[in-house]
Amino acid sequence: MAQSRFLMLVMCFTILQFGRGSASRTKKAVSGQREDDDIRTQIDKLWQEINSLKELQALQTVCLRGIKAHRKCYLVSEQSKHYHEANEDCIAQGGTLAIPRNINENDELRDYAKRSSPVSKDFWIGVTDIVKEGQYVDVNSQPINFFHWDRSKKEPTGGKRESCVALSLAAQGKWHDEVCRSQKKYVCEYLIP
Repeated sequence: MAQSRFLMLVMCFTILQFGRGSASRTKKAVSGQREDDDIRTQIDKLWQEINSLKELQALQTVCLRGIKAHRKCYLVSEQSKHYHEANEDCIAQGGTLAIPRNINENDELRDYAKRSSPVSKDFWIGVTDIVKEGQYVDVNSQPINFFHWDRSKKEPTGGKRESCVALSLAAQGKWHDEVCRSQKKYVCEYLIP
């Protein structure tokens, strides 16, 4: 389907190129200009469709490598990075660090992380209080309504030094705050349209 649209795009472009050289300044030229504008509009729409198809294909690839749950795809990193590098990597791939919004999403992330990287014990998630101490927000600066702190360790405990949040497999998916420069694996989240 994408190939046929691409061929249509090439044909439209060819028609535009050959049509330009022979047009005169008569009524036909004005009519030809309108046709050129219509064709350009169609070409723009085709490019938008091609780009949308590429985005969907990329999302499907991510979902195949990771898991699909709760209208999202999750993908565990293969390497450890500090919080900000992890966040930038997720964004570069078209997602964000995972943001569990309820206990079901949190448990799904925990189980997936455990299956994907059983040796790792902590994973960065998209929750932080970098901007204002004690006021946790997601990576999009939206307030968080769901928390899953490890109360047995009196989390969050970090003060101003520990401003980034990790999901702990050792604590059954409970959260703790951590120094953002620590190297950890992470989970990226991709919204399914």
